[in-house]
Amino acid sequence: MKKIVLFAVLLLISLQSLAGTILVLGDSISAAYGIPRESGWVALLADHLNEQQAATHRVVNASVSGETTAGGLSRLPALLSKVKPDLVIIELGGNDGLRAMSLQQMEANLRDMVQLSREQGAGVLLLSVKLPVSYGAHFNDKFKQVFETVAESEKVEHLPLGFDSLSDRNLLQEDGIHPTAEAQPVLFRLVWTKLEPMIG
Repeated sequence: MKKIVLFAVLLLISLQSLAGTILVLGDSISAAYGIPRESGWVALLADHLNEQQAATHRVVNASVSGETTAGGLSRLPALLSKVKPDLVIIELGGNDGLRAMSLQQMEANLRDMVQLSREQGAGVLLLSVKLPVSYGAHFNDKFKQVFETVAESEKVEHLPLGFDSLSDRNLLQEDGIHPTAEAQPVLFRLVWTKLEPMIG
């Protein structure tokens, strides 16, 4: 009996040592805008971790529709203190681009979020999106370059979501920006290919 109890205690300690918290700080793409929240890619990630990783990971979705990098930066310190994440997924910048905000300030905000996360001992995955073609090739290139520059200089993993595959499959909502519920598994698989090696 004592051996069984000891085994159970050791197993619990082992699972706790493997446990990790993933904080997702994003905008409407991660907040499941226009669809049930449980259908979003972040919810699919949490479900997958619960099924495949023996519930050793917790996912906290702090995404807010309409959020900018400035808004995310202002909320991040309190989130880091409360959640104490092992990994932070930053999916912000789309609204900065759509509102034609300063790309220099957007870059500074992203850098600050990466550095704040690291100061708390968390790894970082940076996600970026693609702006509509109506914004022009020049601005789109500059926008894209911000994420590439931050990822390279801060040495963090970066994943462009792009959404090209979604438009081909007609998996965007009527606004042409937000993915439908049917598109969420596609987004999840994209993120998971980059995330899986990071969490081991």
